[in-house]
Amino acid sequence: MKILLNGLLCVALVTASTPAALAQAKPAKPKTAAKPAAATIPVQSTPKETPPPGGTPRDFKLPAKEEFTLSNGLKAKLVPYGQIPKVTMLVAIQAGNVHEEAKQVGIADLLGKLLSEGTTTLSAAQLADKVARMGGSLDVSVGMDQTQIYASCLSEFAPDMVALLADVVQHPALPESELPRIKADFKRQMNLARAQPGTQARQKFTASLYGNHPYGRPLPTDAEIDALTMEQVKAFYQSQYGAQRTAVFVAGKFDKEALRDAITKAWVSMPQGPAPHIEVAKSMTRPNVVTLDRPSAPQSTIVIGLPVVDPTHPDYIRMRVMNSLLGGSFGSRITRNIREDKGYTYSPYSYLETHYRTGNWSQNADVTTQETGNSLKEIMYEIERLQKTPPTAEELKGIQNYESGLFVLRNSTPGGIIGQLNTLELHGLPDSYLTEQVKNINAVTPQQVSETARKYVRPEAMTIVVVGDKKIIDPQIKKFQASRKKAL
Repeated sequence: MKILLNGLLCVALVTASTPAALAQAKPAKPKTAAKPAAATIPVQSTPKETPPPGGTPRDFKLPAKEEFTLSNGLKAKLVPYGQIPKVTMLVAIQAGNVHEEAKQVGIADLLGKLLSEGTTTLSAAQLADKVARMGGSLDVSVGMDQTQIYASCLSEFAPDMVALLADVVQHPALPESELPRIKADFKRQMNLARAQPGTQARQKFTASLYGNHPYGRPLPTDAEIDALTMEQVKAFYQSQYGAQRTAVFVAGKFDKEALRDAITKAWVSMPQGPAPHIEVAKSMTRPNVVTLDRPSAPQSTIVIGLPVVDPTHPDYIRMRVMNSLLGGSFGSRITRNIREDKGYTYSPYSYLETHYRTGNWSQNADVTTQETGNSLKEIMYEIERLQKTPPTAEELKGIQNYESGLFVLRNSTPGGIIGQLNTLELHGLPDSYLTEQVKNINAVTPQQVSETARKYVRPEAMTIVVVGDKKIIDPQIKKFQASRKKAL
């Protein structure tokens, strides 16, 4: 449930900015002042300085890495990086929410939480103490497609951390005595997420796109979580975990030979387990408007979008650039329109959500309730404007510099490096996806941006979800729909 819970934080930050706060941010209307008796001296405004030109974008050079596969199918990638005596590790296991049965939603999450509760030879307290003595940390995160275990430690303890991670994954204690507490915490997290309008809207949106596929399933209820058993947790572990679905990534400063030997010794005995498999979702375009009532809500939460391509598609980089220009950056067109110019919202954003062999584009915004219809109208206006008229070379170059800079920042730490390598592994992408990304971003032309918007971001095919006060937003939505039909 990692994506929804990460999104919850963003939603909480956005919804904290109420219409009242927005109103306060607007300058007050000046009062008419009495005419001064004496002439006043005009104040000269300081001319703005032209910022210095940006540097030439450079391609990312993937650090030299060592790759090897153990006899049981486990893959390992080691990347020497930096001079700080520290190592970052990631164990990525292709076993996430997408692998759950329909009546066992959340079982991957329970297993992920139990992995932190110790091994057959170490209690939870002993495990935490051992990690701390290495000057490190250990965190388990469950997502749709993978369970990820991130760890860090001082370089001298890298072989020991490798062995400890292998113990956590291969010999989990799975203490049944801790299951009630873990379930109670999980239920609180799910109830908190469900209470957020952003989560409510996102759930309806993904359900429309993915139907009964795990990507479209709702969050588990209290009753569904209570019904999960330790026997089901163990069965999920046995059926979904294994060396063939596991990859170990390491980046930082380390002794390459010692670390390779440690990985081989610690992980070679892991059972092969099942072959890698993720059921590809057959996403659907659902041109529809769905509203959820939130009585007396000062804001409406909007999610608009449709299925698009995933990172393996040749058009994906163009989609990224187009998205950033349209709504995915602070200087984007939709942000300037409904935030800066109109003041309808504080923090609108669009983004590309990617899964294995599928993805979707969506525009998201928490807007003033009274401006719900106008916000929808302006979002569609900006989409269609981009479809009809290519951006200027200057506007596009700013977005390309922004995207290139973000890419470089993502690869400036050991954690960023191994995160990118895991993306390559999950999606089956070549190294050139990283090493040529800056070049490919800057090769996109203004005409291609418009073509991409026309091809993929089609208003007539979009699912629109609005969470808000229905008695106020329904008339606005009807007016918006009528205006769209009239325009067509």
